[in-house]
Amino acid sequence: MARLPAHPKTVNILIIGQMGRLAYEALLFALSFRKNTSDERFRLFIAEPRPSAKWTTDPTIRPEPLREMLQAQGATLLPFEARHFGSDYPYGNKIEALFALPKGEPFVFFDTDTLVTGDLADVPFDFSKPSASLRVEGTWPQIELYGPGYGKIWKSLYDRFDLDFESSLDLSQPDEYWRRYLYFNAGFFYYSCPHAFGQTFLDMALSIWTEPPAELVCQQLMPWLDQIALPLVIHKLGGGRDALPRGFIDGKTTVHYRNMPLLYARESDEAVDLLEEISAPNPIKRLLKEYEPFKRMIFQNRGHKVRALFDRAHLPSREQPIRQKIKKNGFWMV
Repeated sequence: MARLPAHPKTVNILIIGQMGRLAYEALLFALSFRKNTSDERFRLFIAEPRPSAKWTTDPTIRPEPLREMLQAQGATLLPFEARHFGSDYPYGNKIEALFALPKGEPFVFFDTDTLVTGDLADVPFDFSKPSASLRVEGTWPQIELYGPGYGKIWKSLYDRFDLDFESSLDLSQPDEYWRRYLYFNAGFFYYSCPHAFGQTFLDMALSIWTEPPAELVCQQLMPWLDQIALPLVIHKLGGGRDALPRGFIDGKTTVHYRNMPLLYARESDEAVDLLEEISAPNPIKRLLKEYEPFKRMIFQNRGHKVRALFDRAHLPSREQPIRQKIKKNGFWMV
């Protein structure tokens, strides 16, 4: 019988918080995390970028009562410095914040627009084998007429970093179909050490950003850079698409909702009930109402008007038609 990996003494959960939308989403994450994960091995860190020349405005979480409420949920505010990305590429926060976590301790990164709907202690993480979100569409690359196909584009990236391209392929999928190639949504990822993961992620992302292979000449790097580099990082560190059993993350344990209209449109009754339960106490409600999409969607019943537009047993397979229907009915907010 295969020996199961030992449970680590601590698991550091990381999200990003800064002034604006992410600060209010961080409060929902912290509330849902506190409600559903009681195991003290799991510690929540909210990484907050320090003001610097890399930011055009002060990214510090405000107002002060919101900071205090985040800490009241047991979260640790973790300042970090954006040395490479900042306002030019805010998604780079998820790379640079990794270096602020304790070195050598396993971590799980989540996009802040996530709810913890179950107990993270139930997720069978093997932190020696990293993986990331498979709730993803074929957003990158976009194949151009007369340009290179999926195979040539992805192989050029594997060759750049001396990685074995063939072993990354899902041979059950057809050649030149996007699912054949290792591709993740960067909404969550994990590993045994944030510094090892972060350095690999940073090196690869900067290499692609500053000197992309010739095969990428027709491709947009913004905003996809993190999702271009992420599969390469995971492959290099010995992980893959099957490293984590399906059904936990982006399933019964967490929900990556992206924004309030999409949450109400497509997520489960249980996720909506959780959202409305944790946001109901008056001190929480007063804070969340300061962010207009939360005010209108959660507290002024627009969310349920969005929800009534869709049959969740027969949702479109792609996100774009859902967005279009919400916009057509005048309910889109971000």
